[in-house]
Amino acid sequence: MNQDELKALVGQAALQYVVPGQIVGVGTGSTVNKFIEALATMKDQIKGAVSSSEASTARLKALGIPVFDSNEVSELAVYIDGADEINGQGHMVKGGGAALTREKIVAAQSKMFVCIADESKLVAVLGAFPLPVEVIPMASARIIEQFAKMGGHGQVRMKDGRALVTDNGQHIIDVRGLQIPDPVSFEAQVSQWPGVVTVGVFAYQKAQVCLLGTSEGVKTLKF
Repeated sequence: MNQDELKALVGQAALQYVVPGQIVGVGTGSTVNKFIEALATMKDQIKGAVSSSEASTARLKALGIPVFDSNEVSELAVYIDGADEINGQGHMVKGGGAALTREKIVAAQSKMFVCIADESKLVAVLGAFPLPVEVIPMASARIIEQFAKMGGHGQVRMKDGRALVTDNGQHIIDVRGLQIPDPVSFEAQVSQWPGVVTVGVFAYQKAQVCLLGTSEGVKTLKF
């Protein structure tokens, strides 16, 4: 099975966690796009979705799924999203698709986080994938310096020859060369740095379940 087929498989498997009659939290990315396609097959059974990005919102609306503002919803039963890396405790690195801040907000208002990913995303220690950090642009150089003191090499993410601008109007620094053996304390530490909007380590908002696409089918990991 190729990666695309694995993504479709876990996207379909995630439907079992969608609570009928409720609003579902929907993440961002290529794996989530497969979930959104699957969700459209049961759209009449749900009230709608809260989305973590403009891209997912557009996709949901195009398929006739109502999208609610997160401020209109007190709590979500489930949030379904992908990950760039996930470890054996359900801690993740996210933000490859530049939606990490909104993803963390929707994850925080959800009772359960279900991660959908292919088996290449499961790692022993987080950090091989460049860590995304959303920052206020005036703080970029200083935050890159702080990561350098940790042994990380940070660069502002570019798109079409200029700094990428997130849905929130901010920039992203991608940090290479880190190992993150203690994601909880790492997330707490970096989140305190002035100018950091969101660090792409999801340890406080970790996954409770991971649906992992493998060549043998979908493997369910519970944390």
